[in-house]
Amino acid sequence: MEKKLVYTGKTKDVFALDNGNYLLKFKDDCTGKDGVFDPGENSVGLTIDGVGDVNLRMSIYFFEKINAAGIKTHFVEELSDRDTVVRKVSIVPLEVIVRNKAAGSLSKRLGLGEGTPMRVPVLEFCYKNDDLGDPMVNNYHILAAGFATQEEIDKISSMALKVNELMLEFFKSIGVDLIDFKIEFGKTSDGEIILADEISPDTCRFWDINTHEKLDKDRFRRDMGGVEEAYAEMMKRIGLN
Repeated sequence: MEKKLVYTGKTKDVFALDNGNYLLKFKDDCTGKDGVFDPGENSVGLTIDGVGDVNLRMSIYFFEKINAAGIKTHFVEELSDRDTVVRKVSIVPLEVIVRNKAAGSLSKRLGLGEGTPMRVPVLEFCYKNDDLGDPMVNNYHILAAGFATQEEIDKISSMALKVNELMLEFFKSIGVDLIDFKIEFGKTSDGEIILADEISPDTCRFWDINTHEKLDKDRFRRDMGGVEEAYAEMMKRIGLN
């Protein structure tokens, strides 16, 4: 299978395949600065052995579950523990964040204690632009700047909330609180909106449902240690170890 590198990302490389699909190669690199993890940084700050494998395997697991539930994703097939084939899409320039409980920037912005339950899931959009720091935008910004149409916003919102329902139910069954997560969407050549990118401990906040122990990216960001152990615990609970 012929492949050509088309994009080098912070945590993934993207290759074009001769059949029209893309190959994603997950790396052990993490965003941050001076050896400290920070998902808000726009450069690679450190490398952690095994992170790429965990992120890929968990992403594939959830994309398969989401596909089975009737929500289309870009996933095609797994090639190895670092490589996966996906459909070619044009990424919608929006990060979509779904929040079930207050944490991180939401806690800071609204003065809510971490873990405060939301009465309804909170949906946020950020404009994907590294130079601008991925600023938060609302529907009016999105329409005015031409990032997406109203129909596309409605479709993305509906799909994101359906993914949230599916994941909330699953994680509850394995004793994990899904605090929030970030997803991205793409458009196929015929204009269909589908779920893309990844779903992993790098893009989600996972807490133990009883102890509230953090089992995700916050162990990097807050210098809590036990990163590999937390990721291994998530893989074990999901049944991927």
